[in-house]
Amino acid sequence: LGVDCVTGDARIVSPWEVEVNGERITTRTIIIASGARARVLDIPGLEDLDYLTSDSLWDIRELPPRLLVVGAGPIGCELAQAMASLGSKVTLVTHSDRIMPREDEDAATLVHKHLEAKGISILTNFSPERFEAAEGVQRVHGKLRNETHELEFDRVLLAVGRTPNVEGLGLEELGIGVTRRGTIEVDEYLQTEIPSIFACGDIAGPYQFTHTASHQAWYAAVNALVGHLRRFKVDYSVIPWATFTSPEVARVGLSEDEAKAQDIPYEVTRYGIDDLDRAIADSEDEGFVKVLTVPGKDRILGATIVSAHAGDLLTEFTLAMKHGLGLNKILGTIHIYPTMSEANRFLASEWRKARKPEKLLTWVERYFRWQRGS
Repeated sequence: LGVDCVTGDARIVSPWEVEVNGERITTRTIIIASGARARVLDIPGLEDLDYLTSDSLWDIRELPPRLLVVGAGPIGCELAQAMASLGSKVTLVTHSDRIMPREDEDAATLVHKHLEAKGISILTNFSPERFEAAEGVQRVHGKLRNETHELEFDRVLLAVGRTPNVEGLGLEELGIGVTRRGTIEVDEYLQTEIPSIFACGDIAGPYQFTHTASHQAWYAAVNALVGHLRRFKVDYSVIPWATFTSPEVARVGLSEDEAKAQDIPYEVTRYGIDDLDRAIADSEDEGFVKVLTVPGKDRILGATIVSAHAGDLLTEFTLAMKHGLGLNKILGTIHIYPTMSEANRFLASEWRKARKPEKLLTWVERYFRWQRGS
């Protein structure tokens, strides 16, 4: 495409200059997209172990017989299930009360059941305090529900979040601020305090998803190139995400737990995947679609799907929320039979059935009774 690609360690030395491998590149605008790396816990003894992260796991060539996974968010749950499927005896630990704390409890509970069915041992309320390797055995010492507990393992995988790569870029010298989360401070146009420098992706936050990084990249590039003519505010109004366990968990908008915590009025409609023909035929008939709506209206506040291909199914609700379409529009859209996407229409049908016009139906019943002459 005509892009001049230079490999090396880059440092911004002025608002219009980047130094790479001792050479300076001049430019009108700069976009920082340095991403993030796996966060490493500051726990005694960990530095002496050959620990794994979501960045380094792919380099191993031998399956760990016993794998300890620290962290039960999306990455921890995905990799724990993957390694268990390959044959590792996996122990998954988290300091939280449950796995996947950002998702609704009913969604997390279903995934928890499937992880245990894979043979994964899950310990919640576990806080690692010290790692050690002695006589060929690796151990972690910690507190399990405030009781002393230790675990033995062959390799440990850290899945406790990601840290933005802000070091060595020359930000401090330029006066570019960093937030408490470690991300670069940017405005709604993804512009830093220096007008000619922009940032996008994990380095800018607030989301750490590949698809939001791509979303931001468009705004950063266009604003950097033609911002002097017209600028575009980055749109975070509808952000979907998915955890790729089996079953997948996908969500957009408000969760039920969030609605309760924020005291936001809502109505909830639920459809069980066990009723869906395609899911039954594929032996993937476990899970649900759950949608929150404005009381008395079909406007969607949020959707959670737990099922096979949930990440794909969620797109219809994401589109609806983005463009102000309600459940009636989804119900009035023909969905191919037999497909998993029918679950979304059946969910909309459940919403409609719960709000059928009882008085009108009473008159309709009388009318047809009169037609039958009864």
